[in-house]
Amino acid sequence: MRNPCVDAGLIPPLVQLLNCKDQEVLLQTGRALGNICYDSHEGRNAVDHAGGAHIVVDHLRSLCSKTDPASEKLLTVFCGMLMNYSNENDTLQSQLINMGVIPTLVKLLGIHCQNAALTEMCLVAFGNLAELESSKEQFAYTNIAEELVKLFKEQIEHDKKEMIFEVLAPLAENDVIKLQLVEAGLVECLLEIVQKTVDSDKEDDIAELKTASDLMVLLLLGDESMQKLFEGGKGSVFQRVLSWIPSNSHQLQLAGALAIANFARNDGNCIHMVDNGIVQKLMDLLDRHVEDGNVTVQHAALSALRNLAIPVVNKAKMLSAGVAEAVLKFLRSEMPPVQFKLLGTLRMLIDAQAEAAEQLGKNVKLVERLVEWCEAKDHAGVMGESNRLLSALIRHSKSKDVIRTIVQSGGIKHLVTMATSEHVIMQNEALVALALIAALELVTAEKDLENAQLVQILHRLLSDDRSAPEIKYNSMVLICALIGSEPLQKEVQSMAFLEVISKLRSHENKTVAQQASLTEQRLAVES
Repeated sequence: MRNPCVDAGLIPPLVQLLNCKDQEVLLQTGRALGNICYDSHEGRNAVDHAGGAHIVVDHLRSLCSKTDPASEKLLTVFCGMLMNYSNENDTLQSQLINMGVIPTLVKLLGIHCQNAALTEMCLVAFGNLAELESSKEQFAYTNIAEELVKLFKEQIEHDKKEMIFEVLAPLAENDVIKLQLVEAGLVECLLEIVQKTVDSDKEDDIAELKTASDLMVLLLLGDESMQKLFEGGKGSVFQRVLSWIPSNSHQLQLAGALAIANFARNDGNCIHMVDNGIVQKLMDLLDRHVEDGNVTVQHAALSALRNLAIPVVNKAKMLSAGVAEAVLKFLRSEMPPVQFKLLGTLRMLIDAQAEAAEQLGKNVKLVERLVEWCEAKDHAGVMGESNRLLSALIRHSKSKDVIRTIVQSGGIKHLVTMATSEHVIMQNEALVALALIAALELVTAEKDLENAQLVQILHRLLSDDRSAPEIKYNSMVLICALIGSEPLQKEVQSMAFLEVISKLRSHENKTVAQQASLTEQRLAVES
């Protein structure tokens, strides 16, 4: 019956009836238009063209403060009509947002929170609108956080809580609203849910536990909300979250590890947590998941350890605690997300830690696995991190033994390929590692460097005007080291490097220009 109503031209007269003063007529008209909009693209368009949404929003504003039964019934129908009108339609949702419907609905929720049917309609409308980014900005200027938390505290039924959760989750993606929700007391509600449901095996309780702990982690993604809950590492919320890590619930273990990773987003927090034994808790958690463990928990715990390893003062402490050994237990993992975090954690740990870099760089199993992952073309993140760790082992250890291990494992070709990366930082790391190889173990690596066509790649990098100054500089440093090898020197001489380098003597970057002069002199002497 919906499309025929549109075809028969019934929508404009129905919309006109919305201007009527008779409440019963308004009620029935609102119901009719809501039904026409339900799951009907043509119905919604027709109501839109006739200006129906504007009139309904105006009615909501004028009736909002009225609490008599007739007005509340009308408000419920109009909310339902707008819900059907805008459901899964971004354009119409944006239109309602631009009409200013959000502050009206929030006010309506606050005034009529005791009316279950009207409250439910408001929540569904919020759920529709909250997915749009533009809505979050408007919500942030209302007291939505306060109203939703107040409503949440009053709920007993699982279904009602679930409805509120469905609004909270998209809203909590906004950093301003995150902080408002924290200040309104949502965290205390979430912790209470976790406490009540953690030991339950009921389906509803398990779902509620997951939703509550996931939302808790989401709130910690905001810098201000996270710092407020951290409270210098002494906050009760932070302490409660720590207690989740040794839990027997995989969901709480996951949420606890993710929460630590979120708390570990600035150096001060990281230093405090490492000094207060968090690392051991995370290593104990990883130990529980080595054999056929939960991949999401592994990934979360490794993420937390990686973040904690960023401050310089934490690296030696974490290495002494045995973090590298704990992480290496996952070297056999076939799961790319775990591989990626494992690599990132090791790379952070060995930064400027020569002894650890040498120890890991001489670990044949690790280096062979890195070389294998350097070819993981289906997983660009794993491939990139493997290359970066390979380079880091050389750069931070400056060890001949490490270089020999990498050469014997077939890693040279990957470092040469890395020098052609689209990311300047990776190019630079590769060139510095290759320069160390050429300076310390040129004879050992000579054949592999030749086979990987390093000289041709360096010529290309120096000839390319788009190459960053540091890339040109390090390419020239590398050229100077390579000419200590007879076959590589012949390649350099055969490719007219002098002509390319001569042009760089007038480079706008003084360091590049000076290195060009030195390189030119060196090549002239060798030729």
